[in-house]
Amino acid sequence: MSVYKVLKKLGTFLAMISVVFLISCATKQSNVADDPWNKMDLIVKSIPEVNFSNKTYNVKDYGAVSDGITFNTAAFEKAIKACTENGGGKVIVPNGKYLTGPIHLENNVNLHLEDDAEILFSTNSKDYPIVHTSFEGTELMNYSPLIYAKNKTNVAITGKGTLNGQANNSNWWPWSGGKGYGWEKGNPSQNDPKNREVLVDMAEKNVPVAERIFGEGRYLRPNFIEFFECNTVLIKDIKVINAPFWILHPIKSNNIIIDGVTVNSHGPNNDGCDPEYSQNLIIKNCVFNTGDDCIAIKSGRDADGRRVAIPSKNIIVQNCKMIDGHGGVVIGSEISAGVNNVFVENCVMDSPNLDRAIRIKTNSKRGGIIENVYVRNLEVGTVKECVLKLNMFYNVYGSQTGNFIPVIRNVSLENVKVKEAGKYGVWAEGYKESPVENITLKNVVIEKADSIYLLKNIKNFNFIDTYINKKKIESIKN
Repeated sequence: MSVYKVLKKLGTFLAMISVVFLISCATKQSNVADDPWNKMDLIVKSIPEVNFSNKTYNVKDYGAVSDGITFNTAAFEKAIKACTENGGGKVIVPNGKYLTGPIHLENNVNLHLEDDAEILFSTNSKDYPIVHTSFEGTELMNYSPLIYAKNKTNVAITGKGTLNGQANNSNWWPWSGGKGYGWEKGNPSQNDPKNREVLVDMAEKNVPVAERIFGEGRYLRPNFIEFFECNTVLIKDIKVINAPFWILHPIKSNNIIIDGVTVNSHGPNNDGCDPEYSQNLIIKNCVFNTGDDCIAIKSGRDADGRRVAIPSKNIIVQNCKMIDGHGGVVIGSEISAGVNNVFVENCVMDSPNLDRAIRIKTNSKRGGIIENVYVRNLEVGTVKECVLKLNMFYNVYGSQTGNFIPVIRNVSLENVKVKEAGKYGVWAEGYKESPVENITLKNVVIEKADSIYLLKNIKNFNFIDTYINKKKIESIKN
């Protein structure tokens, strides 16, 4: 056989191998596209983990006193500064009680609380400097969060100790204006016209954030733990109690792991975890017992959210327990930049004081595109209102209508068992021009609900092997 013929046959063979390889790659890509849970696995594998030097810096060596009375702000600051300037490591908080003002973290620092360590945060607002932060989805200059990191990389809070905001014994909770939280008529609160309303108006007028200066006399409470524009963060095993406001708040941050955290705080707006404008985030093995939503995924309020225009996406919730709260896993209502690729699996939700299991809330003032939300393997005991609520008419602050019609689509619940669902199994309300669409409930069993569902302006609701009150539910295509 000539050399030419040999090469020709070899070329044909290699071409066939290439075709097989390309088909194999295409099949793998198709499988990822067809099964969103494969995409979740890829997201998990893509998130880098923190990595610290084995050096340690004990806060007591920098002057900290664990008597619950001595003010330790300077000691924490010195220990953190020494740690970061020497290449990073672990700042150790030994057993005992430590009173302090806000703690500002730095690059390559792991703030580690020993098992019986408790950090008590000052309840004097004057101890909190003004920093670039956020209040209810609107950026501003306001009180520093109790623990704060801005533009940092490779940062952590770990250990089985306790972070105590002491907000139940301070002005923080009454500032909410809630009578159930200590506010009395005639006392100041965030609801006074010169406070929250002014901030929202500034954002609508596109006033630069640096000029939105609040703080003393404006009564807008600080977040508890805020990672602002950070990358590669770990929050692990800590306990958090008595928060002034939102509790775990990654904002404009990427590559976050929250693992084994216990949140027990029943104050006003005490959301357990509020990822905002954030991407590539895992929340796993946590317990949430809260005064508001257990987990609430955000992306900015109204004009401010549209200005920032960073959707929250690639957010994974695994093996968590939700007790009291307005919702187990919630998306909204500060949602103007949109949310996509949310995965929730293997969670337990159960309390007569838990209003809903899964909830999406927005309106025509917020707008936003919320899509690709996947939920599987939930055990739900009792919820007060419904299992799944998808609402484009959320209204809690007076008139909340505008020209930004939201979109809710591609939501799936699979393998969900529920004992008591409250008023409805499913509650979904959309607009005629923007129906709630492409919703699937597969292998969902709700043993008891006052009514099967409330559905308005919906499209392509698929009920597959789904039973509510022992009745098999038929799909609605519209």
